[in-house]
Amino acid sequence: MLSVVRVHLPSDIPIVGCELTPYVLLRRPDTSLISHHIPQSAPIHGSFLTYKWYRVQSDRKVAICSVHPSEQATLQCLGCVKAKIPVAKSYHCSPKCFSDAWRHHRLLHERAASAVNENGNEEEELFGRFNSTGSGVNTSLTSSQSSGSLTNGTTTLYPVAVTQRNGGETWFEVGHSKTYTPSADDIGHVLKFECAVIDAETKLPLGHSSTVLTSRVIPAPSPTPRRLISVSGVEIPVHLDLDSRLSSSGTFTVLSYNILSDAYATNELYSYCPSWALSWTYRRQNLLREIVGYRADIVCLQEVQSDHFEEFFAPELDKHSYQAMFKRKTAEVFSGNINTVDGCATFFRRDRFAHVKKYEVEFNKAAQSLTEALVPSAQKKTALSRLVKDNVALIVVLEAKFNNQGVDNPGKRQLVCVANTHVNVPQELKDVKLWQVHTLLKGLEKIAASADIPMLVCGDFNSVPGSAPHALLAMGKIDPMHPDLAVDPLGILRPATKLMHQLPLVSAYSSFARMPVVLGLEQQRRRMDPSTNEPLFTNCTRDFIETPDYIFYSADSLTVESLLELLDEESLRKDTALPSAEWSSDHIALLAEFRCKPRTRR
Repeated sequence: MLSVVRVHLPSDIPIVGCELTPYVLLRRPDTSLISHHIPQSAPIHGSFLTYKWYRVQSDRKVAICSVHPSEQATLQCLGCVKAKIPVAKSYHCSPKCFSDAWRHHRLLHERAASAVNENGNEEEELFGRFNSTGSGVNTSLTSSQSSGSLTNGTTTLYPVAVTQRNGGETWFEVGHSKTYTPSADDIGHVLKFECAVIDAETKLPLGHSSTVLTSRVIPAPSPTPRRLISVSGVEIPVHLDLDSRLSSSGTFTVLSYNILSDAYATNELYSYCPSWALSWTYRRQNLLREIVGYRADIVCLQEVQSDHFEEFFAPELDKHSYQAMFKRKTAEVFSGNINTVDGCATFFRRDRFAHVKKYEVEFNKAAQSLTEALVPSAQKKTALSRLVKDNVALIVVLEAKFNNQGVDNPGKRQLVCVANTHVNVPQELKDVKLWQVHTLLKGLEKIAASADIPMLVCGDFNSVPGSAPHALLAMGKIDPMHPDLAVDPLGILRPATKLMHQLPLVSAYSSFARMPVVLGLEQQRRRMDPSTNEPLFTNCTRDFIETPDYIFYSADSLTVESLLELLDEESLRKDTALPSAEWSSDHIALLAEFRCKPRTRR
């Protein structure tokens, strides 16, 4: 008969909203091993599998730290309780945790005070006492005081039937399939998974069932939402009113984000990130929440695995009215599973844009053409080995469906061309990186020459401000004495005068640096590098803090209205680098709001 050899969970810590699918290893009567599901409708060797999930409710309630959700809380902020802030946000695991979080935590109090301004002196007295003496912190957290966090402010509804009670624990059945997705009701509780082999004829268990217990379920960490900042310095309330504001103003938003492919998100590279926060089942939900929350009209993602695009991002974003397009990297260098090859994915909202045309750039093909034209036969193999890196670009031409106010010919189609790329080339191959960027720009020049069309160039260029690729993008040419040009063993960059283009491209985030100093922009300007007019970083790991990501736009036809605020290194690296429990990529997302300039008559 079949027997269960081993059961284990994909993650040590279950998170609300993230699927749990245990790995079940079975032994057949001939001693061979299998791991696939065996339903009652298709038994093997006269047996099938059943699964059950239980929520283990202990008589002793446990509160969860709001900052470190994998830790048990030991103190509670009474200021939050009296201000009627959601109780889950009031818990902390240690005095140091509370102290470190105070700069951000106090904003909860300030917002509560401004939102509910009916308590008069009582509210003043509360916050005054909290700030001056610290007596607003309850450091003797008991089980009865912590119970509120377990329900997240709502009444918990458990199944009527109690499956089993053992000492101080009660087990409630919450699922009967192999996969279970923890809910808010599970926060603070241990889950138990049970797998049993059932006789297909008698429907009775064969042998003992196999069980495994999880750690306590934690809520999905939620970072403070990033604001949209007008380049005039005015903060724009993003999430609630953005759709109506954009519709009425005739502007549109573009998001660019390297989401970190699961194939690269290894414990060896990101040992500082909790293993549960690095798992794809967690990261995909966290990334989706973040991306959908920005409500961008056009979304350009890099490092999207082929299987994740087909099975997750395309169907999930379709639910939010996005049409999806994808270009997988070529696989001449890649030697792994073809389904895990990553690429560039571009999404656009169907109610805002219509698809007109798509172009795909494969730099491997361009490398073949280049070597045929310029490289002697004896060096072709060496040249291709250097140039072929499987990188691609996805170029999409879209037509706006919204009314673009200020256009002097409202009956004319408003098109926009969006390029999305990831120039993933080793740092030492400066010539290859520059050649790929130049190849992309020459292709975009041809599109621009065929139509009066605004250009957007988004992506991860793996090139820092001041490098030759950045200079080419931002200034349209490169100083012949630029040090990056010294690396050119194949002679593909000579003469340097050919490294130019006519597209009037400007980096969107340079708008923060170029605007007059006003109060609303002062904080953002401090997060910019004054020598390059680019963000101080868009990629922040333990070993690498640089800016490889950009949104470039054609300044003759588009203007920047607002930008998603930049994050500061201090807030990102409070406990760790990226990725983290709050932010699921090692890059940060960039988002810009644009307006089309009125066309000049020719």
